[in-house]
Amino acid sequence: MSDPAAAETPLLDDSVKGCLDFKGRPVHRSSSGGWTSASFIIAVEVAERFAYYGISSNLITYLTGPLGLSTAAAAAQVNAWSGVATLLPLLGAFLADSFLGRYRTIILASLVYILGLGLLTLSATLPSVTTSGAPNADNVTLNTSSMLQYQVILFFFSLYLVAFGQGGHKPCVQAFGADQFDAEHPLECKAKSSFFNWWYFSIAAGILLTLLILNYIQENLSWVLGFAIPAIVMAVGLLVFVLGTMAYRFSVKGDEESPFVRIGRVFILAIRNRKIASSAIATEESLKQFKFLDKALLAPDSTMEQGKVCSMREVEEAKAVLRLAPIWATCLIYAVVFAQTSTLFTKQGATMDRSITRGIEIPAATLQCFISFSILLFIPIYDRIVVPLARAFTGKPGGITTLQRIGAGIAVSAMAMVIAALVEMKRLQTAREHGLVDKPNVTVPMRVWWLVPQYSLCGLSDVLAIVGLQEFYYDQMPNELRSIGIALYLSILGVGSLLSSFLISVIETVTGKDGRDSWFADNLNRAHLDYFYWLLAALSALGLALYVYSARSYIYARRSTS
Repeated sequence: MSDPAAAETPLLDDSVKGCLDFKGRPVHRSSSGGWTSASFIIAVEVAERFAYYGISSNLITYLTGPLGLSTAAAAAQVNAWSGVATLLPLLGAFLADSFLGRYRTIILASLVYILGLGLLTLSATLPSVTTSGAPNADNVTLNTSSMLQYQVILFFFSLYLVAFGQGGHKPCVQAFGADQFDAEHPLECKAKSSFFNWWYFSIAAGILLTLLILNYIQENLSWVLGFAIPAIVMAVGLLVFVLGTMAYRFSVKGDEESPFVRIGRVFILAIRNRKIASSAIATEESLKQFKFLDKALLAPDSTMEQGKVCSMREVEEAKAVLRLAPIWATCLIYAVVFAQTSTLFTKQGATMDRSITRGIEIPAATLQCFISFSILLFIPIYDRIVVPLARAFTGKPGGITTLQRIGAGIAVSAMAMVIAALVEMKRLQTAREHGLVDKPNVTVPMRVWWLVPQYSLCGLSDVLAIVGLQEFYYDQMPNELRSIGIALYLSILGVGSLLSSFLISVIETVTGKDGRDSWFADNLNRAHLDYFYWLLAALSALGLALYVYSARSYIYARRSTS
């Protein structure tokens, strides 16, 4: 005779604890979540990355071409915009985790994104520097100049509208995708670890498509069409995302107060109780780091009065967030290096021989496809070969810890800067040998394939550091703040871009005094990008040393899936 309890077990096991469907009903594992629902979410992220890189990868070319900015000014503008675009996710994540939820935030942000791309397309239809010459017609020239001012205003308004759209979209999509896997289920827990690898693999494929197709359209056919295609792709991506609604798992928010309030109260009470002797909390079980926060466990009169103290769980949440700060800070130099691939690398390649056959040249921005090629090559190798081999030695599900993975990525990025400096020295030498120092518009007779190693190393660095940071910040944040976790990882890249912009501006001012050619002179044959790359290599080595010191003392907030 069968046991009724045993017969009910599969049904109980099939339910997913802490999740509901779109209509607020309990969800079952067999009909929701997992790779099926994650595929819809990956689709909208691929569309978003296609759109974003359709703008960012060739932005410096548009600024120095149709808009007529100098190399240094254009690089600074690109870095500033990129920095803002990757800092705004902090705002988007706050709104998602506190008010709107990840699903609604993705929808609203995508609509803002599409609006920005549409206005960007409109701005490209207006007259530009390259088309403003109106022979023997001064009044037409004045009108065209006025139109150019409107174009610049509309262009940058649209550009930062795209940044706002990305600010809501980026932190929520990846966190929402990871939410589709149950960390308490053995099989889904392993799938979640692989999710971050294959998430980045899919993004790289979308970016590669952008670099191979869209950059060519922008430089050889039409900037209007080159900006319109990302808008259309983003709209299609949003439609696909909505089609998967019925398969998604939505995390249930408990009746607890906002995690921001809980964590904030810990810091406030710890400050209020700073004068209380440590012996007053000697009986409390506390973590080894940031013991000053343990004083939030006590009321000002040293009595454990209910309602005026924080729980141990709340203190541990605050410590978990605070422990992330040293890792965040020591990764900033890596982010400065990351910013160069779409700016100075592109200008460097524009001076070199990019011909494939007679009459056909590779657009300079398309060289970034070697980063995507590298990512598409190394992610399967890492996920299917490196991780199982490392797992056999360490016993860890991810083979190595996420912090070890990030550190390896920082080391590789330092190597990329060394290679970039050596290649630039070779390019400058070639320009001198052929008498091209004062002929910036003449192609330097040096094949562009010399840049492949530095691009490829940047791709390998992304596989290790970027994916590692994504998983680390998602895993180490409290459950309710995982969108914020993704936003914090993105803010590293944002602050790094702003630091790059600041660094370029300072170096441009200092090295360009008294009419001298600066390191970033418009004539790159008189510039010294090699000096800048050597500086970044040295800073990367320093950053790596500080990172290793911070990582060795880090205490994981929970058992990491890595």
